[in-house]
This record gives sequence, C-alpha cells and structure tokens, in this order.
Amino acid sequence: MAELDIGKHCLIDSCNQKDFLPFVCDSCSGVFCLEHRSREAHSCSVEPVKRESQTVVGSSTSYPCSFEDCKGKELLPVICPQCEKHFCLAHRHQDDHKCEKLEVQKPRMAATKELVQKIVESKDGSKSKGRRGAKNSATAAKVALMKLKLHAAGDKGLPQTERTYFQVYLPKESKNSSQSMFFCSKWSVGKVVDYAASLASLKNNNNVLTAKKLRLCHPQTGEALRMDDTLLSLLAHPDTPLYNGGNVILEYLDNESTGLEDVSDYVTVT
Repeated sequence: MAELDIGKHCLIDSCNQKDFLPFVCDSCSGVFCLEHRSREAHSCSVEPVKRESQTVVGSSTSYPCSFEDCKGKELLPVICPQCEKHFCLAHRHQDDHKCEKLEVQKPRMAATKELVQKIVESKDGSKSKGRRGAKNSATAAKVALMKLKLHAAGDKGLPQTERTYFQVYLPKESKNSSQSMFFCSKWSVGKVVDYAASLASLKNNNNVLTAKKLRLCHPQTGEALRMDDTLLSLLAHPDTPLYNGGNVILEYLDNESTGLEDVSDYVTVT
C-alpha cells in the first residue's frame, strides 16, 4: 500500500522534523514545526505588517480614538482628513486632537473678499462712516447683551468672564427662528456649532462626508466661519468682528459653499 503524503517538514535545516499540523509564518510564509513556529525561533527576516487596531464586539466593529489617553470608541470611522487617524466625536476637530498637520489659516477666497468689500462700500461712503457703523454695531450689541444674559441657554459651569452671548438664528427648516445662547470664548467654531446644535435639537451630520454641513455664518457678510477659528479671534477681527451680545446664523450648507447669499432671510442687517 502506498504511503499517504501527510504533513510538512520544518524548513529549519537542523530540524527538518515532519509535522502533521505544521505552522505557517504570517511574515515569511515559511512552514515550521511547533518548536520553530515563532518568528524568534526561526529567525524570521521579514518585518511583520502593522495593522491598525480595531475592537470587534460580537459582529460589530468599533474604532478606538487615537488621541492620547482617550478610551472613546465609535461604531463608524471618524477620520481626520489631515492626519488620517481615527478619533471619537469629542476629538474629531484638529485643535481638539492637537493634529500634527494643523493648517495655518489660509487667506479668504477672492469671492468672499469681494462680497465683503461690496457690503462695506454699499453701507459706508468713507472710512469715517465705517468707523461710526462699527461703533453703532458695538453699542447695539452691548444693549442686547444685557437682555441676553437674562434668558440665554448654555453651560452654567462656565465662568462669567469666559462667556460670549449670541442671538443664534437657526436654519430655515427649524421650528424656531432664533434662540439666545452663550458659549466659552475659548471654544473653536466647530465646538460652538456642536453645542448650539445640541441646545436647539438640530440634526448634526458634520462627521458624514456626503451630508450637508451645519455651519456658523457671519450675520453681516454671510461668510461661513472657519471651524478651527476661536471665538476670541473672531471677536477681535479687525475688519468684520463678531460682537458679544450680537447675532450669528446657523445653516446647513453644501460642502462647496462658502456662505449665505442673503442674510436678510434670517436677520435684518442694520
């Protein structure tokens, strides 16, 4: 009777043991016996392929946050488009996970600059008129601020010195036209959008690539504010500042959109 050819011989020359349940190395694909199955035992020269760690619970895959010391996980991948790492919702913004590829602020697009310039020219005939207009807006905001402090919603744990109050005009599809809110002046625009959406019970799909994005827009120019800018920097903007006690607009915009064409649909510009 012919002998059955079962098993494989270990590739180590000094061993050559025939094993009926041989082991295959994941790195070099060599066949080894039980004694020489580990990479160290057979002096494997091929570097192992590094795989991104994912936690599988039952039939579901979760994606752990890459931020240091964060134990958060998401059922769907939330990837930073700059550093291409996975993060939880709390650390998805570049400034929140201290992104190694955090972009410096780029100059505004030419179309936006032109829009701002037309608004300024249509309202102000000279620099002196522009100064008076800015002064009037600041004065109006101070008056509105006193009213906002009476009934604005926000995190009551924030120190008074760090609070910035806005009358937030909500998307057209919302039941209410606006809501009084306050935020931390140190927050980024991205955090402000997330918190405002939570307070107003708005749908927020900013982590979905193909969905319309909920954006915070300037009440005069209609420009969609950069998500990484802080409220402090916008309050101190030399040309078109936001005002503590002033207005801002929340709206869903297409990914290619740079802002709103007509802010008068939300709030009357004075």
